[in-house]
Amino acid sequence: QVQLVESGGGLVQAGGSLRLSCAASGRTFRRNAMAWFRQAPGKEREFVAAVSWSGGSTSYADSVKGRFTISRDNAKDTVYLQMNSLKPEDTAVYYCAAAGAYGSRRIYDYDYWGQGTQVTVSS
Repeated sequence: QVQLVESGGGLVQAGGSLRLSCAASGRTFRRNAMAWFRQAPGKEREFVAAVSWSGGSTSYADSVKGRFTISRDNAKDTVYLQMNSLKPEDTAVYYCAAAGAYGSRRIYDYDYWGQGTQVTVSS
C-alpha cells in the first residue's frame, strides 16, 4: 500500500512558477514509478509527467515539455513537479500517482492516487 498526499498548489499569474510536492508513505514507494496527472473542469484526466523508481528516466506530455520538471527524492519519499512559465491552460487539479512499472501514460495503469491539489493560473 502507498498513500500519497499532494501539496504546493495555489493561484499564480501567467508566466509564474509553482512547485508541487507529493509525500508518500508505505513500504513500497521506492520501487514505484511515479507520475503527475491533471484534470481541468469538464475535461478528462490527462498525463503530465512520469519518473522511474530511480529517477533516472523521465517523460513529459508535449504540452508541458521544456516548462515542467519531475523529480523524486527517495530518501524523503517525495516526488516533485517544478512548473515554470505557467499558462492559463495549465489550470487544473494536479494528482500524484504511483505504479508498479515506469512508462505508462494511462490512468488505468496507476494503482495509487492522491487527493489532488488545485493549480490556478490567471491571465
